[in-house]
Amino acid sequence: MWYVSTRGMAPRVDFEGALFSGYAPDGGLYMPEKLPQLDRDTLRQWSVVSYPSLVKELCSLFIGPELIPRDDLNDLIDRAFSRFRHKEVVHLSRLRNGLNVLELWHGVTYAFKDLSLGCVAQFLQYFLEKRKKHITVVVGTSGDTGSAAIESVQGAENVDIIVLLPKGRCTKIQELQMTTVLRENVHVFGVEGNSDELDEPIKAVFADVAFVKEHSLMSLNSINWSRVLVQMAHHFFAYFRCAPTLDLHPPPPVEVVVPSGGAGSLAAGFIAQKMGLPIHLVVAVNYNDIIHRTVQRGDFSLSEAVKPTLASAMDIQVPYNMERIFWLLSGSDSQVTRALMEQFERTRSVSLPKELHSKLSEAVISQSVSDEAITQTMGRCWEENQYLLCPHSAVAVSYHYQQVDRRQPSPPRCCLAPASAAKFPEAVLAAGLTPETPAEILTLEHKEARCTPMRKGDDWTRMLRGLIEDLSRQRQGRFRNAPA
Repeated sequence: MWYVSTRGMAPRVDFEGALFSGYAPDGGLYMPEKLPQLDRDTLRQWSVVSYPSLVKELCSLFIGPELIPRDDLNDLIDRAFSRFRHKEVVHLSRLRNGLNVLELWHGVTYAFKDLSLGCVAQFLQYFLEKRKKHITVVVGTSGDTGSAAIESVQGAENVDIIVLLPKGRCTKIQELQMTTVLRENVHVFGVEGNSDELDEPIKAVFADVAFVKEHSLMSLNSINWSRVLVQMAHHFFAYFRCAPTLDLHPPPPVEVVVPSGGAGSLAAGFIAQKMGLPIHLVVAVNYNDIIHRTVQRGDFSLSEAVKPTLASAMDIQVPYNMERIFWLLSGSDSQVTRALMEQFERTRSVSLPKELHSKLSEAVISQSVSDEAITQTMGRCWEENQYLLCPHSAVAVSYHYQQVDRRQPSPPRCCLAPASAAKFPEAVLAAGLTPETPAEILTLEHKEARCTPMRKGDDWTRMLRGLIEDLSRQRQGRFRNAPA
């Protein structure tokens, strides 16, 4: 299995190359050169397996056994899910009025990113140990990526991790999950800015190819192909749990509602669909609605500013993974994709070509959800089911209630739930409900925290480069002083 850049100007790489690269050298994102096509028999076989088994099957299609033999791959995935609180790892809650909520948040940090980052960290460490290498991972986060990335590599000898978080723009719990991990290989910056602004110094550092190579840098944000790969399993699992039968020909569809910020799970859904999974996709966003505007009007352009919302992890202006979707829908046309994305990077505003926009609007339904609709949805779900939704899950469920109230006939529907309500007590209170906070989250407030401020007016790129250089020096010092 080979991977090519969406912009078509970089050499193809294998899975290991895509894993360690993040962005391709031409600025594009890696995608499989060919997508495997799944027949009915394969879908039927997969329909009865557990979530971890599904991840193993999917990963084995995209990671050659010459890179990770199948037995090793199975072990790595088992290890990735070993700390999950639910025995199924991912659980479907069937609630009133046909509401199906796929709980993706039973990992250590109570968010869906534990699923993909747990696997990615295992893949990384497998190759690093094999190659006797060390890397420094740099992560920008709007809330959940940082803590899941930290949890997945904390204490690892061959990985340092640097996380930039938007100070005061995550929930208090999200921030504490990052700043209270006092391991030697964990370094956290609190940035006076939003999640798009804190991406700027990261992009500037990664644009210096020689520096990236010298210090063995990589990113674990949702641009990394391996994260999208694991997220495909959410769609397969949702389909198999909600499809009434697989005996019909063609198999019946299931509607999957994806709450989205960076469009990683949405891109994963598009790929699953292209492989033959009969799902209909709905993308639901908050007030930061670039994805919704792109689907509705072909308007892929930034708003004046990111608006803080209750669904804070989705307060994102630049949904990087839309590039993968444009590439897929244009028939893997890297020229079209490159022209689009380069114009967007220059002008921050693009109108999709007519044909591409029409393919996008046929392939996915979109909706933008206000904070008021989020709290109303949380309240209604509690009233009908005594079930607490997090604000991001409520963005998806809001679409479901809208369809139910319109009495629209539709296929079975599954709403992806990216986080536990326990992480968002402020939003739960805003909905007039009582937060339920697990003991392990309550204890965070009493732990020592460590976080280096990046203030407005500081040179953030210089600070980030400085820490990376310090870590390399320290490592070389330890290496020189190690006993022969």
